[in-house]
Amino acid sequence: MAEIKEPIGGYGFSKQNTKSRLFSKIGVVGCGRDGRNIVSVTALSGMEVTFVEVSKEKIEEALKDIEQGLDTKIENWGLTESEKRATMGRIKGTLDYSDLRDCDFVIECIRYEANGERSTQLRKEVFHNLEKVLSPDAIIATNATTVIISELAAELKYKERCVSLHFPVAHTDARLLEVVRSTFTADSVLEKIYLFAKLIKYTPVEVHESSGMVSMRLLIIMLNESCQMWLENVARMEDIDKEFKIIYGQRYGIFEMADIVGIEKIVMLMEDMFHDYGDKRYKASPILWRLYRSKQYGKSTGRGFYIYNEQGKKISPNKLD
Repeated sequence: MAEIKEPIGGYGFSKQNTKSRLFSKIGVVGCGRDGRNIVSVTALSGMEVTFVEVSKEKIEEALKDIEQGLDTKIENWGLTESEKRATMGRIKGTLDYSDLRDCDFVIECIRYEANGERSTQLRKEVFHNLEKVLSPDAIIATNATTVIISELAAELKYKERCVSLHFPVAHTDARLLEVVRSTFTADSVLEKIYLFAKLIKYTPVEVHESSGMVSMRLLIIMLNESCQMWLENVARMEDIDKEFKIIYGQRYGIFEMADIVGIEKIVMLMEDMFHDYGDKRYKASPILWRLYRSKQYGKSTGRGFYIYNEQGKKISPNKLD
């Protein structure tokens, strides 16, 4: 046998000689519907993801839902069983913020309250908890559509590393990432976020701090006008959706999209936007309030503008008139 005269360690990927690549591990705080979408997208892109939840039951619920989402991809020939196993192997749930210590990017995505609100004070607490465990150059982000990132960053020591993102959840091909810098955000942080978007195959769009950003302002204006046409009996709800899909090439109708996003979130966002802008265009339609007050929030509750079965499949229009 030939004698090996030169060690090969220097040519391998040993821990001593390899630096961790950027975004090799990210964190997510809160794994509700939006958080699960982010965890799934990033894990599918090859990143290790650790998410923080408030109980073991919430962790199990999130992991089960993420796995079911991957199973749907398998059924639609978008994923193989081995890819699913590898993806799930990159996901870890925890109750302890210290498990995020080696992350270089963490996204706050705490759950909405039952009425559609998200607490600014609770988000601030999350940011403070993250600053205690993360390195100074780790990025802290919030997944939001309201004007708060400057407020969240203001009380931190390293304000320049904070940024706001918005991941649309209308459908899986809506691969666009709205990026909002605070008044403190460093240019280098924006550059890293653009790299992150490229890694997960999303298109980044920089948006100035403004309530509703671009995506939700467009949705709300179209939804309010559609509700008004329905109230005026211009056309049936399902026919308005049909026109929206066929003429403008959309996957979902405007009422279907509202059910997917969640009526409770839309109504609360509209209240915020009306307060910020003082424009009646953002005042929620009476139909939206009727659904909100009766807790018919859309797909999440099985009833919204449409009625859905347990699998989330649309059955029929909801008779609201």
